[in-house]
Amino acid sequence: MIGIIMFGVALLMLLVGFPVAFTFGGVALIFGVFAEGPDIFAFMPFRIQSIMENTVLMAVPLFVFMGIVLQKTQLAEQLLESMGKLFGGVRGGLAISTVLVGALLAASTGVVGASVVAMGLISLPVMLKYKYDKSLACGTICASGTLGQIIPPSIILIILGDVLGIPVGDLFKAAVGPGLVLIGVYVIYILIYSFVKPESAPALPLDDDVDSKREQYIKALKAIIPPLALILVVLGSIFAGIATPTESSALGGVGALALALMYRQFSWKMVAESATETVKVTAMVFAILLGATAFSMAFTYTGGDYIVEEVLSDMPGGATGFLILSMLAIMILGFFIDFVEISFIIVPILAPVADALGIAPLWFAILIAMNLQTSFLTPPFGFSLFYLKGVAPASVKTMDIYRGVVPFILMQVAVVISILLFPGFYGLL
Repeated sequence: MIGIIMFGVALLMLLVGFPVAFTFGGVALIFGVFAEGPDIFAFMPFRIQSIMENTVLMAVPLFVFMGIVLQKTQLAEQLLESMGKLFGGVRGGLAISTVLVGALLAASTGVVGASVVAMGLISLPVMLKYKYDKSLACGTICASGTLGQIIPPSIILIILGDVLGIPVGDLFKAAVGPGLVLIGVYVIYILIYSFVKPESAPALPLDDDVDSKREQYIKALKAIIPPLALILVVLGSIFAGIATPTESSALGGVGALALALMYRQFSWKMVAESATETVKVTAMVFAILLGATAFSMAFTYTGGDYIVEEVLSDMPGGATGFLILSMLAIMILGFFIDFVEISFIIVPILAPVADALGIAPLWFAILIAMNLQTSFLTPPFGFSLFYLKGVAPASVKTMDIYRGVVPFILMQVAVVISILLFPGFYGLL
């Protein structure tokens, strides 16, 4: 039972607030040495070298760099302004434009914090000005900002590809369908909400000037085409088999710099700041990965994986029972810990059981990815909630944000259930 106790101690320390990487590494060191002695970590240097030489994980810093550069080009501002004018004449049009811009930012940047903050600064004041319901506005912004976790290129999908041994290109292709379904569900919800409560999502007054409309369409196209072109280059090169995800991530970084030049936002200072932020994010991810590797070694050597596998394999309902239990466990853990820790610690424990039960790895990975996206919205530690609260006007209370995200959490859960029940519809079997 040492491995199970070790797991419980690690979760407790995370809830108390200890840094993630040091928690996993420290707990592994203490329990590993106590159970097996110092020799348990004899192969740790080879594990570290293997991680550093992993070509799949090279895509992480490159995609992060691409997203941060695009964040600094004011891409979100231009997209939101243009899309808001196009859809403003429809009830709930501002909220719909926020969802569509969130999807474009997800596919071009994938940086959740940047997307939520940008839309919180630009879209939220406009929605409040036109008397949008605060909860609807906040929920739409938070949910749209997290689309980058399922719409490729996604850091979650890259990590899951490495952990589960699935080609990242296959994961990217498989995630497109669920991502589009989720966007569609959001838009339908907003349309229904604005129809039932028209005063909560009013249409903007239209400008009848034909020339003004034409200018708006042209401006919108100018704002949409550059990021769309980058998306097509990055994802198209992967889907067509021309480039690996790692190669396309490098292409994306170059493309982001080209867009910075196009938007006249390029400067060497901007490149240096983007590179520094990329190093910080990458260092955080790899520090957690090293701590998780040590934890995984100690957990395995103390027999914890056998206990978990035995318990989960004997679950009533076979593969279906296992999938339901594992999805519930990941969702509950998502209330308290980050997706990176879940990917590196929980998923490797569940993967052998899924394999033994004959569950298709691609199906299992997409279920996990969609489930992990929900962790950004669930209180008390949903990062999107914190990002929006940090930039929201004083009139927007924390409870407005919490109430706003509840319907979107339920929609995400509904999509997860649909993937669980109808994997063939999404092409996952």
